[in-house]
Amino acid sequence: MSKSKRQKKREKGGPMPAASAGLLRFFEEETQGVRIRPELVVILTVGLILACVLAQLYALGSLPFL
Repeated sequence: MSKSKRQKKREKGGPMPAASAGLLRFFEEETQGVRIRPELVVILTVGLILACVLAQLYALGSLPFL
């Protein structure tokens, strides 16, 4: 029995849905630039927040050890 058009299209692996196709193409592009691991970004962000809180407490005179 011959295959229908729909079955042939499924075997070929039809096009990606429009919603995710642009996103996949975006992440496939290789660009030159600074590469930073996500863990490092989180650590630096937490460090900056702590530094800001400590600076604020120091300015208010609330730090007993400084």
